[in-house]
Amino acid sequence: MPVLIVDDYKTMLRIVRNLLKQIDLADVDEATDGGMAYSMMKARPYGLVISDWNMVPVTGLELLQKVRADSDLKHTPFIMVTAESKTENVIAAKAAGVSNYIVKPFNAETLRAKIAAVMSAA
Repeated sequence: MPVLIVDDYKTMLRIVRNLLKQIDLADVDEATDGGMAYSMMKARPYGLVISDWNMVPVTGLELLQKVRADSDLKHTPFIMVTAESKTENVIAAKAAGVSNYIVKPFNAETLRAKIAAVMSAA
């Protein structure tokens, strides 16, 4: 299953890629902001998107809103990753149609559980 990870920090991209590898997901592409990710999603179908929330110029929430508004992409499973566990952020992400939510820091087991939950619901 192809996975797109989106984060503006190269270190975080590397960490998430390594965690995905630990759970046998090796077909991984990277984007450094929501705009780049959206273009990549238009060019290749992804089975899952794992996106950071805080990025510029296009945030993870804005990317999620664009994806959910796009008839070709709206069913793509989407996990939001953030360092913020603020209730209003979780509510905003849920309202925008996020599939699941992970608060940093997290490990491979947490990631595996969130992905399993998203895939069983898809």
